[in-house]
Amino acid sequence: MQNAPLEHTRFRERANPVPDAAPGGRIIPGLKVFERRVARDGRGAFAELWRDEDGRAVGLPTFVQDNIARSRRGVVRGMHFQNPQSQAKLVTVVFGEIFDVAVDVRVGSPTFGRWSAVRLSDSSGQQLFLPPGFAHGYQTISESSVVLYKCSDYYAPEHERVVRWNDAAVGIPWPIPEAIVSSRDANAPLLTDLLPAWLPQLDR
Repeated sequence: MQNAPLEHTRFRERANPVPDAAPGGRIIPGLKVFERRVARDGRGAFAELWRDEDGRAVGLPTFVQDNIARSRRGVVRGMHFQNPQSQAKLVTVVFGEIFDVAVDVRVGSPTFGRWSAVRLSDSSGQQLFLPPGFAHGYQTISESSVVLYKCSDYYAPEHERVVRWNDAAVGIPWPIPEAIVSSRDANAPLLTDLLPAWLPQLDR
């Protein structure tokens, strides 16, 4: 996919996300960072978060559901995915800053179990796109955050899967070790303990 000049599109594709000063992450094909145009002046800032024609122009899927979450510093939400009713996600930080992580959970993928991360903030104008087959999670590293993510399919609790946020075999170096997590995420299974039927297969 060719980069388009910023003046002609509201999305500019950047390099695949890589960890910010953290060892062990990988560049994983399919993950993409997009940059939105942000207008700033003495009053503050303005940006379009989504425009269908621009999304189609860079190959993004149709999104059918928007979710929003507010978190305080240190909170980790993750690592979540759906299967077989899978979801692609486009993640935007409306307020604050987060350490945003994707883990490849596609059976047969050469990067299975590997993670990739990027820091997103309300001032960066960047968005992270995750195709189906990735577990997603993030940690709030500012005092608080508001995160909006668009999904390509509807939330289906019977298809929801969770990988433990601090699975040692995955090895995500969360910026704030003293994380705040829900009981569900704290007691989620390790990636190797998930039933094969719960994991997506790599599309070849």
